[in-house]
Amino acid sequence: MFAVYAAEPQPESPLDALRVGERPDPEVPDGWVSVSVRAASLNMHDLWTLRGVGIKAEQFPMILGCDGAGVLADGSEVVLHGVIGDTSHGDETFDPKRSLLTEKYQGTFADKVAVPARNVLPKPRSLSFGEAACMGTAWLTAYRMLFTRSGLRPGQTMLVQGASGGVSTALVSLGKAAGMRVWVTGRTEEKRALAVSLGADEAFESGARLPERVDAVFETVGKATWGHSMKSLKPGGAIVVSGATSGPDAGADLQRLFFMQIRVIGSMMGNRDELADLLAFCDLKGLRPTIGSELPMTEAKTGFEQMLAGETAGKIVFTR
Repeated sequence: MFAVYAAEPQPESPLDALRVGERPDPEVPDGWVSVSVRAASLNMHDLWTLRGVGIKAEQFPMILGCDGAGVLADGSEVVLHGVIGDTSHGDETFDPKRSLLTEKYQGTFADKVAVPARNVLPKPRSLSFGEAACMGTAWLTAYRMLFTRSGLRPGQTMLVQGASGGVSTALVSLGKAAGMRVWVTGRTEEKRALAVSLGADEAFESGARLPERVDAVFETVGKATWGHSMKSLKPGGAIVVSGATSGPDAGADLQRLFFMQIRVIGSMMGNRDELADLLAFCDLKGLRPTIGSELPMTEAKTGFEQMLAGETAGKIVFTR
Protein backbone atom coordinates (compact mmCIF):
# COMPACT_ATOMS: atom_id res chain seq x y z
CA MET A 1 0.00 0.00 0.00
CA PHE A 2 1.02 3.66 -0.35
CA ALA A 3 2.55 5.26 2.75
CA VAL A 4 4.57 8.21 4.03
CA TYR A 5 7.16 6.90 6.45
CA ALA A 6 10.40 7.46 8.34
CA ALA A 7 13.16 5.20 7.02
CA GLU A 8 15.57 5.72 9.92
CA PRO A 9 16.22 8.23 12.71
CA GLN A 10 17.84 11.49 11.58
CA PRO A 11 18.29 13.72 14.66
CA GLU A 12 19.96 16.62 12.84
CA SER A 13 18.22 16.56 9.45
CA PRO A 14 14.81 14.95 9.95
CA LEU A 15 13.55 15.41 6.40
CA ASP A 16 16.39 13.21 5.15
CA ALA A 17 14.56 10.29 6.79
CA LEU A 18 11.24 11.01 5.05
CA ARG A 19 10.12 8.54 2.38
CA VAL A 20 7.04 8.31 0.16
CA GLY A 21 6.41 4.86 -1.29
CA GLU A 22 5.11 1.35 -0.72
CA ARG A 23 4.79 -0.43 2.61
CA PRO A 24 3.08 -3.72 3.58
CA ASP A 25 -0.63 -3.68 4.42
CA PRO A 26 -1.22 -3.59 8.19
CA GLU A 27 -1.85 -6.77 10.15
CA VAL A 28 -5.20 -6.67 11.99
CA PRO A 29 -5.08 -8.58 15.33
CA ASP A 30 -8.20 -9.81 17.11
CA GLY A 31 -10.09 -6.87 18.58
CA TRP A 32 -8.58 -4.45 16.07
CA VAL A 33 -10.06 -2.94 12.88
CA SER A 34 -8.65 -1.75 9.58
CA VAL A 35 -9.50 1.80 8.55
CA SER A 36 -9.21 3.13 4.99
CA VAL A 37 -7.69 6.55 5.58
CA ARG A 38 -9.29 9.56 3.88
CA ALA A 39 -7.36 12.31 5.67
CA ALA A 40 -4.69 12.69 8.35
CA SER A 41 -3.12 15.77 9.91
CA LEU A 42 0.52 16.60 10.47
CA ASN A 43 1.77 17.14 14.01
CA MET A 44 5.07 18.10 15.64
CA HIS A 45 5.18 14.52 16.91
CA ASP A 46 5.83 13.40 13.32
CA LEU A 47 8.96 15.54 13.17
CA TRP A 48 10.11 14.05 16.48
CA THR A 49 9.62 10.58 15.02
CA LEU A 50 11.82 11.49 12.04
CA ARG A 51 14.45 12.60 14.56
CA GLY A 52 14.15 9.32 16.45
CA VAL A 53 12.61 10.77 19.62
CA GLY A 54 10.30 8.38 21.49
CA ILE A 55 10.97 5.47 19.16
CA LYS A 56 13.64 2.78 19.17
CA ALA A 57 15.95 2.43 16.17
CA GLU A 58 14.84 -1.15 15.52
CA GLN A 59 11.22 0.02 15.04
CA PHE A 60 12.05 1.80 11.79
CA PRO A 61 10.78 2.03 9.13
CA MET A 62 7.73 3.63 10.73
CA ILE A 63 4.67 4.98 8.93
CA LEU A 64 4.01 8.50 10.21
CA GLY A 65 0.73 10.07 11.32
CA CYS A 66 -0.81 10.18 14.83
CA ASP A 67 -4.41 10.87 13.90
CA GLY A 68 -6.86 10.76 11.04
CA ALA A 69 -10.32 10.00 9.73
CA GLY A 70 -11.52 7.32 7.37
CA VAL A 71 -13.94 4.53 6.59
CA LEU A 72 -14.45 1.05 8.05
CA ALA A 73 -15.12 -2.02 5.91
CA ASP A 74 -18.88 -1.57 6.44
CA GLY A 75 -18.77 2.02 5.18
CA SER A 76 -18.95 3.69 8.60
CA GLU A 77 -17.15 7.04 8.71
CA VAL A 78 -14.88 7.29 11.75
CA VAL A 79 -12.40 9.47 13.62
CA LEU A 80 -9.26 7.83 15.01
CA HIS A 81 -8.05 8.03 18.60
CA GLY A 82 -4.26 7.78 18.51
CA VAL A 83 -3.51 6.82 22.14
CA ILE A 84 -3.22 3.06 22.65
CA GLY A 85 -3.10 2.04 26.29
CA ASP A 86 -4.51 -0.09 29.08
CA THR A 87 -7.90 1.26 30.18
CA SER A 88 -7.68 -0.53 33.55
CA HIS A 89 -5.98 2.68 34.72
CA GLY A 90 -9.29 4.44 34.12
CA ASP A 91 -7.60 6.88 31.74
CA GLU A 92 -5.33 5.39 29.10
CA THR A 93 -3.10 8.48 29.11
CA PHE A 94 -1.98 7.51 32.65
CA ASP A 95 -0.89 4.04 31.56
CA PRO A 96 2.94 4.13 31.89
CA LYS A 97 3.15 1.77 28.91
CA ARG A 98 0.79 3.77 26.70
CA SER A 99 1.84 4.47 23.15
CA LEU A 100 0.83 6.79 20.35
CA LEU A 101 0.54 5.74 16.76
CA THR A 102 4.04 6.05 15.18
CA GLU A 103 5.82 5.18 18.46
CA LYS A 104 5.12 1.44 18.52
CA TYR A 105 2.34 1.00 15.98
CA GLN A 106 2.32 2.11 12.35
CA GLY A 107 0.61 5.45 11.67
CA THR A 108 -2.07 7.00 9.50
CA PHE A 109 -0.17 8.50 6.55
CA ALA A 110 -1.11 5.50 4.42
CA ASP A 111 -3.95 3.87 2.51
CA LYS A 112 -4.86 1.84 5.61
CA VAL A 113 -4.16 1.78 9.33
CA ALA A 114 -4.99 -0.82 12.00
CA VAL A 115 -6.13 0.30 15.47
CA PRO A 116 -7.99 -1.26 18.42
CA ALA A 117 -11.74 -1.27 17.80
CA ARG A 118 -12.29 1.10 20.76
CA ASN A 119 -10.02 3.64 19.05
CA VAL A 120 -12.53 4.51 16.34
CA LEU A 121 -15.40 6.90 17.01
CA PRO A 122 -18.26 7.94 14.70
CA LYS A 123 -17.41 10.97 12.58
CA PRO A 124 -19.96 13.78 12.95
CA ARG A 125 -21.63 14.56 9.63
CA SER A 126 -20.91 18.23 10.23
CA LEU A 127 -17.15 17.62 9.88
CA SER A 128 -15.35 16.87 6.62
CA PHE A 129 -12.74 14.12 6.64
CA GLY A 130 -10.03 16.79 6.65
CA GLU A 131 -11.58 18.62 9.59
CA ALA A 132 -12.18 15.38 11.50
CA ALA A 133 -8.54 14.40 10.96
CA CYS A 134 -7.47 17.38 13.11
CA MET A 135 -9.46 16.28 16.14
CA GLY A 136 -7.47 13.33 17.51
CA THR A 137 -4.22 15.09 18.39
CA ALA A 138 -4.17 18.92 18.27
CA TRP A 139 -7.80 19.54 19.19
CA LEU A 140 -7.92 16.71 21.71
CA THR A 141 -4.76 18.07 23.35
CA ALA A 142 -6.34 21.54 23.53
CA TYR A 143 -9.63 20.15 24.87
CA ARG A 144 -7.92 18.29 27.72
CA MET A 145 -5.71 21.28 28.59
CA LEU A 146 -8.70 23.60 28.80
CA PHE A 147 -11.58 21.53 30.14
CA THR A 148 -9.89 18.78 32.16
CA ARG A 149 -6.66 20.26 33.45
CA SER A 150 -6.87 24.06 33.73
CA GLY A 151 -9.76 24.55 36.18
CA LEU A 152 -10.81 27.71 34.32
CA ARG A 153 -14.38 28.98 34.52
CA PRO A 154 -16.33 30.96 31.91
CA GLY A 155 -15.53 34.67 32.20
CA GLN A 156 -11.93 34.15 33.25
CA THR A 157 -8.95 35.22 31.14
CA MET A 158 -6.65 32.77 29.38
CA LEU A 159 -3.43 33.45 27.49
CA VAL A 160 -2.34 31.21 24.61
CA GLN A 161 1.36 31.41 23.82
CA GLY A 162 1.78 31.21 20.05
CA ALA A 163 -1.11 32.21 17.84
CA SER A 164 -1.09 29.99 14.77
CA GLY A 165 -0.22 26.34 15.50
CA GLY A 166 -2.74 23.51 15.60
CA VAL A 167 -3.08 23.31 19.39
CA SER A 168 -3.05 27.11 19.75
CA THR A 169 -5.80 27.73 17.20
CA ALA A 170 -7.87 24.97 18.80
CA LEU A 171 -7.44 26.59 22.24
CA VAL A 172 -8.62 29.92 20.85
CA SER A 173 -11.75 28.41 19.28
CA LEU A 174 -12.60 26.19 22.25
CA GLY A 175 -11.92 28.91 24.81
CA LYS A 176 -14.09 31.43 23.02
CA ALA A 177 -16.93 28.91 22.60
CA ALA A 178 -16.72 28.12 26.35
CA GLY A 179 -17.06 31.76 27.41
CA MET A 180 -13.46 32.62 28.28
CA ARG A 181 -11.74 35.91 27.55
CA VAL A 182 -9.03 34.74 25.17
CA TRP A 183 -5.69 36.50 24.72
CA VAL A 184 -2.88 35.26 22.50
CA THR A 185 0.69 36.12 21.61
CA GLY A 186 2.16 35.81 18.13
CA ARG A 187 5.45 36.59 16.42
CA THR A 188 3.96 38.21 13.32
CA GLU A 189 1.04 40.49 12.52
CA GLU A 190 -0.34 37.81 10.20
CA LYS A 191 -0.40 35.18 12.95
CA ARG A 192 -1.99 37.57 15.43
CA ALA A 193 -4.65 38.48 12.86
CA LEU A 194 -5.43 34.77 12.38
CA ALA A 195 -6.02 34.37 16.12
CA VAL A 196 -8.35 37.38 16.19
CA SER A 197 -10.28 36.01 13.21
CA LEU A 198 -10.83 32.80 15.22
CA GLY A 199 -12.29 34.72 18.15
CA ALA A 200 -9.35 35.89 20.27
CA ASP A 201 -10.27 39.04 22.19
CA GLU A 202 -6.75 40.48 22.06
CA ALA A 203 -3.50 39.53 20.30
CA PHE A 204 -0.11 40.76 21.49
CA GLU A 205 3.44 40.60 20.23
CA SER A 206 5.49 37.80 21.75
CA GLY A 207 6.79 38.87 25.17
CA ALA A 208 4.64 42.01 25.33
CA ARG A 209 3.55 43.40 28.68
CA LEU A 210 -0.13 42.55 29.11
CA PRO A 211 -2.79 45.03 30.29
CA GLU A 212 -3.40 42.81 33.32
CA ARG A 213 -2.45 39.40 34.61
CA VAL A 214 -4.37 36.31 33.50
CA ASP A 215 -5.93 33.32 35.23
CA ALA A 216 -4.15 30.67 33.15
CA VAL A 217 -1.50 30.39 30.45
CA PHE A 218 -1.44 27.60 27.88
CA GLU A 219 2.11 26.61 26.96
CA THR A 220 3.30 24.57 23.98
CA VAL A 221 6.40 26.66 23.21
CA GLY A 222 8.67 26.17 26.22
CA LYS A 223 11.99 27.93 26.61
CA ALA A 224 11.20 30.95 24.38
CA THR A 225 8.03 31.94 26.24
CA TRP A 226 8.32 30.46 29.73
CA GLY A 227 9.53 33.62 31.46
CA HIS A 228 6.72 35.65 29.94
CA SER A 229 4.19 32.99 30.95
CA MET A 230 5.32 33.10 34.58
CA LYS A 231 5.18 36.90 34.73
CA SER A 232 1.73 37.02 33.10
CA LEU A 233 -0.13 35.07 35.81
CA LYS A 234 -2.27 36.26 38.68
CA PRO A 235 -1.39 34.91 42.14
CA GLY A 236 -2.66 31.33 42.25
CA GLY A 237 -2.83 31.12 38.46
CA ALA A 238 -1.93 28.10 36.38
CA ILE A 239 0.38 27.24 33.51
CA VAL A 240 -0.88 24.25 31.55
CA VAL A 241 1.92 22.66 29.54
CA SER A 242 1.57 20.18 26.70
CA GLY A 243 4.75 20.80 24.72
CA ALA A 244 8.05 22.63 24.42
CA THR A 245 8.74 23.22 20.73
CA SER A 246 11.49 25.78 21.42
CA GLY A 247 13.25 23.51 23.90
CA PRO A 248 12.45 22.10 27.34
CA ASP A 249 15.21 23.78 29.36
CA ALA A 250 13.15 26.74 30.55
CA GLY A 251 14.22 28.62 33.68
CA ALA A 252 11.85 27.51 36.42
CA ASP A 253 11.83 30.86 38.30
CA LEU A 254 11.13 28.97 41.51
CA GLN A 255 10.99 32.08 43.67
CA ARG A 256 8.07 33.48 41.65
CA LEU A 257 6.51 30.01 41.53
CA PHE A 258 6.18 29.66 45.30
CA PHE A 259 5.72 33.35 46.14
CA MET A 260 2.81 33.72 43.69
CA GLN A 261 1.56 30.17 44.41
CA ILE A 262 1.54 29.34 40.70
CA ARG A 263 0.37 25.91 39.60
CA VAL A 264 2.26 24.14 36.80
CA ILE A 265 0.11 21.43 35.24
CA GLY A 266 1.24 18.87 32.68
CA SER A 267 -1.17 17.62 30.03
CA MET A 268 -0.70 14.92 27.41
CA MET A 269 -3.12 14.31 24.51
CA GLY A 270 -6.47 13.08 25.86
CA ASN A 271 -8.48 9.92 26.38
CA ARG A 272 -11.20 8.33 24.29
CA ASP A 273 -14.05 9.79 26.36
CA GLU A 274 -12.60 13.28 25.99
CA LEU A 275 -12.38 12.81 22.23
CA ALA A 276 -16.05 11.75 22.15
CA ASP A 277 -16.98 14.84 24.18
CA LEU A 278 -14.84 17.06 21.93
CA LEU A 279 -16.58 15.77 18.80
CA ALA A 280 -19.99 16.36 20.39
CA PHE A 281 -18.98 19.87 21.54
CA CYS A 282 -17.74 20.85 18.07
CA ASP A 283 -20.91 19.48 16.49
CA LEU A 284 -23.10 21.35 19.00
CA LYS A 285 -21.23 24.67 18.68
CA GLY A 286 -20.50 24.46 14.96
CA LEU A 287 -16.74 24.61 15.57
CA ARG A 288 -14.34 23.81 12.74
CA PRO A 289 -10.55 23.48 12.85
CA THR A 290 -8.51 25.97 10.88
CA ILE A 291 -6.78 24.15 8.03
CA GLY A 292 -3.85 26.19 6.79
CA SER A 293 -2.75 23.76 4.09
CA GLU A 294 -4.37 20.68 2.55
CA LEU A 295 -2.14 18.49 0.39
CA PRO A 296 -2.29 15.03 -1.14
CA MET A 297 -0.12 12.55 0.76
CA THR A 298 2.11 12.28 -2.31
CA GLU A 299 3.21 15.87 -1.55
CA ALA A 300 3.83 15.21 2.15
CA LYS A 301 7.36 16.61 2.01
CA THR A 302 5.99 20.08 1.27
CA GLY A 303 3.86 19.94 4.41
CA PHE A 304 6.80 18.81 6.53
CA GLU A 305 8.92 21.66 5.13
CA GLN A 306 6.19 24.15 6.07
CA MET A 307 6.02 22.84 9.62
CA LEU A 308 9.79 22.73 10.04
CA ALA A 309 10.03 26.36 8.86
CA GLY A 310 7.23 27.47 11.20
CA GLU A 311 5.04 28.44 8.24
CA THR A 312 1.82 27.23 9.83
CA ALA A 313 -1.54 28.99 9.94
CA GLY A 314 -3.64 26.24 11.43
CA LYS A 315 -3.40 22.54 10.67
CA ILE A 316 -1.58 20.88 7.76
CA VAL A 317 -3.75 18.07 6.43
CA PHE A 318 -2.86 15.24 4.04
CA THR A 319 -5.60 13.57 1.99
CA ARG A 320 -5.99 10.34 0.00
